[in-house]
Amino acid sequence: MSAGADSGEGPVNDKTGGNKTGGGTLAQMDQQDPLAAKIEAFDIPRDQVYLDGNSLGCLSLAAKQRAREVVEQQWGQDLIKSWNLHQWIDLPVRAGEKIARLIGAAPGQTICCDSISVNLFKLLSAALAMRADRRVVLSPRGNFPTDLYMVQGLARQLGDERCSLRLVADEDITSALADDVAVVLLSHVNFRSGALYDMHEITAKAQAKGILVIWDLAHSAGVVPVQLDACSVDFAVGCGYKYLNGGPGAPAFLYVAERHQTLARQPLSGWMGHMAPFEFENEYQPAPGVAGFLSGTPPVISLSILDAALDVFADVDVAQLRRKSLALAGVFMQGVEQSPPLRELRLCSPVDEAQRGAQLAYRHPQAFAICQALIAHGVIADFRAPDILRVGFSPLFLRFTDIGRSVDVLCRIMQEQLWRDPVYNVRHKVT
Repeated sequence: MSAGADSGEGPVNDKTGGNKTGGGTLAQMDQQDPLAAKIEAFDIPRDQVYLDGNSLGCLSLAAKQRAREVVEQQWGQDLIKSWNLHQWIDLPVRAGEKIARLIGAAPGQTICCDSISVNLFKLLSAALAMRADRRVVLSPRGNFPTDLYMVQGLARQLGDERCSLRLVADEDITSALADDVAVVLLSHVNFRSGALYDMHEITAKAQAKGILVIWDLAHSAGVVPVQLDACSVDFAVGCGYKYLNGGPGAPAFLYVAERHQTLARQPLSGWMGHMAPFEFENEYQPAPGVAGFLSGTPPVISLSILDAALDVFADVDVAQLRRKSLALAGVFMQGVEQSPPLRELRLCSPVDEAQRGAQLAYRHPQAFAICQALIAHGVIADFRAPDILRVGFSPLFLRFTDIGRSVDVLCRIMQEQLWRDPVYNVRHKVT
């Protein structure tokens, strides 16, 4: 289970519950936490504090059990019968509807399939075709690179006269809504800084000028309240392996507003997106609704694991998740502010909690080495080039005492300059 207050290199105060915040001791905050019991649903190494759920979520016991069941029983014993017997064929819709509740989407608009990159290609193609008299895809310079890469790839395929990427400063999005913009492509939460965009305002201003909007929910689904229908969003994508805890490389999801489903046509006309795939007709006829955005055969094992992982959210309100994630971040932020050895760390996330997601980002010239030292001392965070230390606050499996321990470990690393050890400066393929 999760790293205990009395394990690893945690502080003395963690053992007694003596770390204090405005809300009492951290131990008291854990006792009062309505989500405290959720940690029992996860399989977390005792000697670690895991602050990287914004990159890869933790393994839930339900997901572990489903993986065994799918491999050993459904595939191992029932074989191809499982497409019907265990409803493999319905997994994209079933998992999609579980996610829909977390992102404020009515039924019939969300489906699980492929990766964010592939789903973006589908939605960008559909949106540009719906705005054939325009050619510009507008996006902030700070957007996640793969989102920009997909626009660049589509521009190479279609030509600049049909697709052209225009990058602007993050704060200039609404002022750049020109008449030649077909699509605005935005990440709801910035992957580096954690800054949170105003979905309702930007969507409304873009649509007032005839512009379609695609939102990337990779860093908000499952931890930040999202209201796609209430904000009249056109399209959205998101991944299953961060705050949704679906496992490495878990399938992504996409959302197509019901009002667009008749006109929006995706370019990857694979057999699972056909209205009758097992009729094996030569002529492609898209399935009605969001199912028309399916393409190839669903990855049954990984999709089954994601489907099981989503069950941990069944009795949880997203507002609860939001409150706890902000409270966890507040404890960390306060700890950094009050610790003299940590004054070299420069916060680059919004101070106002209403303007950020569920992570904090700190700049330091040696952020990579500091991150590696943290990992070696039982606190798992991550690094983003060129100089950012990111810490994520997944409310389902983190405790307030975990946060106190992580701040104390970080203090020791900075005070004793442990990050100077050459071993912490060796870069691997994945940073």
